[in-house]
Amino acid sequence: MLLLAAGSGVAALIYEIVWFQLLELVIGSTAVSLGLLLATFMGGMCLGSLALPRFVPSRFHPLRVYAAIELAIGVLGILVLRLMPFVSGFPLRGIAAALCLLPPTLLMGATLPALARSIDQISHLGYLYAANIGGGVYGCLLAGFYLLREYDVATATYTAVAINAAVAAIALTRSHPVTEPRDTEPRLSRSGTKIYLSIALSGLCALASEAIWTRMLGLLLGASVYTLSIVVAVFLTGLGIGSSAGSLLCRTIASPRQALAWCQLLLAGAIAWTAYTLAASLPYWPINPQISSNIWFNFELDLARAFWALLPPTLLWGASFPLAVAAASPKQDAARLFAGIYAANTLGSIVGALGASLLLVPRIGSQHAEQLLIAVSALSGLLLLPRRWTVALLAVASSLLLMHTVPPIPKLLVAYGRYAATWVGKGDVVYAGEGINSSVAVSKFPNGALTFHVAGKIQASSVPRDMRLQRMLGHLTTLTVSSPRSVLVIGCGAGITAGAVSLDPRVERETIVEIEPLVPRAAAAYFGEPNVDVLHNSKVQVRIDDGRHYLLTTPEHFDGITVDPLDPWVKGAANLYTREFIEAMKQRLNPGGAVTMYVQLFETNLEAVKSTVATFFDVFPNGTIWGNPYQGQGHDMVLLGQAEPGQLPPPIDLDEMEGRFGYRDPSSRVPQSLAEVGFNSPVDLFATYAGRASDLKEWLRGAAINHDRNLRMQYLAGLGLNLDDSAAIYAGILAYRRFPEDLFTSAAGRVYSLREAIRREQ
Repeated sequence: MLLLAAGSGVAALIYEIVWFQLLELVIGSTAVSLGLLLATFMGGMCLGSLALPRFVPSRFHPLRVYAAIELAIGVLGILVLRLMPFVSGFPLRGIAAALCLLPPTLLMGATLPALARSIDQISHLGYLYAANIGGGVYGCLLAGFYLLREYDVATATYTAVAINAAVAAIALTRSHPVTEPRDTEPRLSRSGTKIYLSIALSGLCALASEAIWTRMLGLLLGASVYTLSIVVAVFLTGLGIGSSAGSLLCRTIASPRQALAWCQLLLAGAIAWTAYTLAASLPYWPINPQISSNIWFNFELDLARAFWALLPPTLLWGASFPLAVAAASPKQDAARLFAGIYAANTLGSIVGALGASLLLVPRIGSQHAEQLLIAVSALSGLLLLPRRWTVALLAVASSLLLMHTVPPIPKLLVAYGRYAATWVGKGDVVYAGEGINSSVAVSKFPNGALTFHVAGKIQASSVPRDMRLQRMLGHLTTLTVSSPRSVLVIGCGAGITAGAVSLDPRVERETIVEIEPLVPRAAAAYFGEPNVDVLHNSKVQVRIDDGRHYLLTTPEHFDGITVDPLDPWVKGAANLYTREFIEAMKQRLNPGGAVTMYVQLFETNLEAVKSTVATFFDVFPNGTIWGNPYQGQGHDMVLLGQAEPGQLPPPIDLDEMEGRFGYRDPSSRVPQSLAEVGFNSPVDLFATYAGRASDLKEWLRGAAINHDRNLRMQYLAGLGLNLDDSAAIYAGILAYRRFPEDLFTSAAGRVYSLREAIRREQ
């Protein structure tokens, strides 16, 4: 029974991770998409657990029922894999996606109640739950660290299907005749109702806390796919160990009800422990994650820190489930008993996960949300204790004291994330906020430089090398287009790229798409000068949406599109680097339009950079690279692709470019914008040429193409967080650079000047 429960858990977590990746592509990488997955996944399991004992009579052999369910889950898993890509064509794609996921999740919820009918002792049901969670831990790590890193969502899905088939086969071989269990209706007393309410509140606190702490650990450890797998695995491990301990405890204690009550009261202290550890302790541990270039050493450290912070509350939440089962009315069908407790716990979990992600954190912040959860945990315990005023007063007083110990998230952590300890005392964090999708901060330094932070990472700044890149990204988008009337900017950041776009007098309409509402507010408040107050420009409109989702749903076409996503190792960012998304950008271009894309060379590895460039050139075979070196070495660069009417884009006329620079229009601010970052002429700007697709075929040989089905980028880049091989990567690109005779033209000898400028740089 334990093996079967574990097998179900392995398959279920693989499906969950795969489906979340598919949902990100269909409806966007937002808190809403995560909320939809959680609500559908857990809601379906809740309904499935309740449905089985009501619609499947106990006279049916439990293992045969279980086998049929597992086989059906495998069939539906394949259907979801095949059907989900078509959901993007539906107007109400969120509802359509939920309808796709509901049937298999209903069946997943029915697996444990089916197995519960094979268990003789009520106290053993907790072991079943623990085994299922243990399988989930393995499934989470298997999917996150191997299947999706080495293969794709199809391989991961087929692996889960194979596990479904294997456990179904085992169940069928063990389905010997059993004594028919007595099927009685549950008799809920007023006391029993309180047990269901208590375990529901326990589930609410568990998933709300997990949502909050996953965000905080994403800042502390780096919000990569590997961090998410580590956090989920640690959380589930604590639940599994706690559930095993709770099952053992049920066999030795006289009152499981009181033990459940004290578990909830102790959870108030455990939540306070984790809140304090994550906000006041771990960010200041003297750790520099870049000391070792081996990311696996970091994973070991991340695992240890996650266990240190999360183990106390997860053990108690895990123990709560078997204690609740034992405390409820045991004189009923084991499936009904298990399903009732499981459904109550799951329902509370849904409310907690959605409430924390979509309401509590963005409205009142993590600190006050954690304080609220301490109070709810204490209330959950008090519901089950005898009405003794002394105990109640002591519990309330203790809870108030614990709530007072919860610290706010340090601004330093919001700004610098995994490098927080190395930035102590170096700058002043003048703004920090928690949004619905990400955390945002702004720092100011004694020399007047400003840095803009998203997800614990510097994403933009007013320092020269970043200003140069941001202005390049914006101006290349408009200058290389003959008539850039409408431009789409995906990713607002500090607004400097969008500001450069807005300065071109030929641009009539500019659309900025940003996933996090706090980003444009902070950019407008603190970066108004470097971004030329773009967010108050009358020709600019801001859309709060996932960039991919917006591009796939808008009917509009553009003359230029520029995309500046988060670092490719950040979970969800790889959606903007896939071949399918780049092809969608190309399809949204008017004839002669251009796409520019930012590519970083630091905190990544050669394989990830090659994958980015190869994927872009696969869509734009005549694409080019424009470099932004720092101190003579590589730092980051821009990819440029054009939607040419013919096979080759027209050559860049350097004489005409003088006019596009704005020198023929005295009111144009383009020349000043470029001169501020060291570009005093078209020759200066285009001397940043670093290569093109036709010259880099050998360099790109064997590079992985980043597809929707594998999102290879986030797994490759996630292994290079500690590296700074930008100089070597850029030098490798320049080794293949040849002056493109057919790319530029000039009647005034500017091509010769450009050739000399590139030669001097080399």
